[in-house]
Amino acid sequence: MSMKKLTRVFQNAKVLTYDSRSKIVFMSDCHRGCGNWGDNFLPNQHLFFGALTYYYQKGFTYIELGDGDELWENRSLKQIISTHSNSFWLMSKFYEQGRFYMLFGNHDKKKKGEKFCNCNCNSYYCESCGKDCDLFPDLQVYEGIVLENRENGEKIFLTHGHQGDFINDTAWGLGRFLVRYIWRPLELLGVRDPTSAARNEKKKKKVEKRLISWVEKENQMLIAGHTHRPHLPEEGEPPYYNAGSCVHPRCITALEIENNRITLVKWTILTKRDRSMYVGREVLAGPRMF
Repeated sequence: MSMKKLTRVFQNAKVLTYDSRSKIVFMSDCHRGCGNWGDNFLPNQHLFFGALTYYYQKGFTYIELGDGDELWENRSLKQIISTHSNSFWLMSKFYEQGRFYMLFGNHDKKKKGEKFCNCNCNSYYCESCGKDCDLFPDLQVYEGIVLENRENGEKIFLTHGHQGDFINDTAWGLGRFLVRYIWRPLELLGVRDPTSAARNEKKKKKVEKRLISWVEKENQMLIAGHTHRPHLPEEGEPPYYNAGSCVHPRCITALEIENNRITLVKWTILTKRDRSMYVGREVLAGPRMF
C-alpha cells in the first residue's frame, strides 16, 4: 500500500523545472506553534529567521517539505501566524518573488484544502503597520513536487514522507486526536508519543526503510522529511535524502542545491572571538553531485 501511495503522489505531483543556475533550499518539520509550552519551534525561531534571511539574500528558492505548522496540537493557523509573524513575513517575501513552495505533511494536512488556505493564508495582520497585509494569496499546498532538470531531464521527487503510515496518513484524524488530547499532556510525564516517527526510533527506521525501498524500486531520487533525521547518502547508496527538521536541540538542518550539487547543512548559534554570538551555517555533508 505504501509503495502504491508514494507512486501515486509522484505521478500526480506538480512539476517545477530547474537547471545548473538554480539555487534551492529545503527545510522540513518546523512545527510552528502558538508560543506556548508545547511550541517546539519557539527555541529555534531566531535560527530559522537568520537562516532564511541568508537564503533570501542569496537568491535561493525555499521549499518547505511538510509539517511546517503544528495543526495537531493547535486549532488555529491564524494564531500560529500571529505568534511567528516575523518568519511568515519573510516567507511572504519569497512568495512575492515566486521563490516559495509548500508541501503538507501529516501534522498540517488541513492545508491540503483550498478553502482552508484561502481563509487562513491570504493575508495577516501586521502590527508594525497596523493593517492587513498580503501573506500567501492563492497559495496552493502540495502533497508532492517533482523538480525536473531542464538540461538533462533528471527528476527529483519531493514529499513529506508520511505516506502509507496508517496512523499518520490513512487515519491522520485519529493521530491528531491522540496527540492533541492524550499524548501531548502525557509527554510532560515522560511518555513518548508512539505516533511520532521523530521520537520513536523503531518507527523512524521503519519509515526510512519504506522510503528507501521505494527509491530502489523506482530508481528515483527522493527528498523527504518526517523522521527529523537528516541524511545525505554516501556514494553508491540509494538516492534517499532527508532535510531533517527545524526542532533539533539548538540547531536546524537543511538541504541546499546549488550548481547541480547538494549539501546538508545545519544552522546554530556560534561565537566570535570577542564572545559575541551569531547565527552560523555549518556544512555537515557534501557538496555532492546527484
